[in-house]
Amino acid sequence: MSQYKSELLKTLEERGFIKQISKPEELDKRALEGPITGYIGFDGTADSLHVGSLTMIMVLRIMQKTGHRPIALMGGGTSMVGDPSFKATDRPMLTIDDINKNLVGIKSIFAQFLEFGDENNPNDPLAVMVNNADWLCDLNYMEFLRDYGVHFSVNRMLSFDSVKLRMDRDQHLSFLEFNYMILQGYDFLELSRRYNCDLQIGGSDQWGNIINGVELTRRVDRKEVFALTTPLLETASGQKMGKSEGNAVWLNEAKLPSYDYWQYWRNTEDADVGRFLRMFTELPIAEIEKLEKAEGAALNDVKKLLATEVTKLARGEEAALKAAETARITFETAGLSADLPTIEVAKTELEAGLGLLSALVNAGFASSNGEARRHIKGGAAKINDKQISDERLILTPDHLNDQNVIKLSIGKKKHILIKPV
Repeated sequence: MSQYKSELLKTLEERGFIKQISKPEELDKRALEGPITGYIGFDGTADSLHVGSLTMIMVLRIMQKTGHRPIALMGGGTSMVGDPSFKATDRPMLTIDDINKNLVGIKSIFAQFLEFGDENNPNDPLAVMVNNADWLCDLNYMEFLRDYGVHFSVNRMLSFDSVKLRMDRDQHLSFLEFNYMILQGYDFLELSRRYNCDLQIGGSDQWGNIINGVELTRRVDRKEVFALTTPLLETASGQKMGKSEGNAVWLNEAKLPSYDYWQYWRNTEDADVGRFLRMFTELPIAEIEKLEKAEGAALNDVKKLLATEVTKLARGEEAALKAAETARITFETAGLSADLPTIEVAKTELEAGLGLLSALVNAGFASSNGEARRHIKGGAAKINDKQISDERLILTPDHLNDQNVIKLSIGKKKHILIKPV
């Protein structure tokens, strides 16, 4: 039985999203009294978020579905600094133009998960998306240091695990990165003032940074606000979420086709199925508890359900069902679906001869010719469902099938069509 009374915290707990809360009883009481506003920050270091960010997005969605107000904070300002948390080296520096272009791609993802209101109306009850560049880029440095720097203890900041790790390894930590903690703390204060924000949420590696904001708001504005962190998510085998064969599993359709996104979830490890059903679908808990008992072939069906439900949220129901049907045709009937991911090559290039190694790299099945060779030597490479052992094979129009495409495969689950244009 849940220790919480509010629907928000009960739902977050039963779905596996709670690691730490600064004052759990007080936050629970506050959530019972009426809608609260909570935010999560997302830095603009790429033009799409990947599956590693899905935990945070789902928490914002749960906030909204339980009657509260989520804020998606875009880090247009903090992305110019970079979060040093548990990073071995400085983050690459991005220009303002780079960051703004990235934020455009990121914003499109949230529309799938949240219902947005008027970001210019601080009293709008719907979700809002704001950019911390709006206040960080206009700060007067001397005034900022005088008014807020006094509230941050360097001794305490040096004690954070993320900082100690870099220092213990004698790895460089720039003063620029060190400022990130102060800026994140100031974000909370600013959102509290602008939107009456009560809660900041982040991964458990962000606990120290979030507490900075809690304490800054208490000291400067005499207001009690709260911190909540989620567990850092890894697969049962210890792989970091959001990576597949060394590549990011992007949430944005433009960077990863829905079929590939569906396949990522279909390939979930057995031990992770129940946990992922809780966190990344909206199936009822009672139904999930029954599905967790599945074994053998039945478990494979549950994985397909997981893949379809997760893809529905990120890409829409039509895309999810289409991806599931493409997989069924490809795997269960040994057929060839026209909806498999496709890469186009110029007819002249194919006529001149396209090396198999290059084709595997271009398809994203290998990061280098060396990795492509290892796939071939291991017997994983197939052309039109026929195993290929010759790494020097040259693809030509003679390899086109009846549908005028070449089906390139690695193992049983990765397929792509090469289409001459």
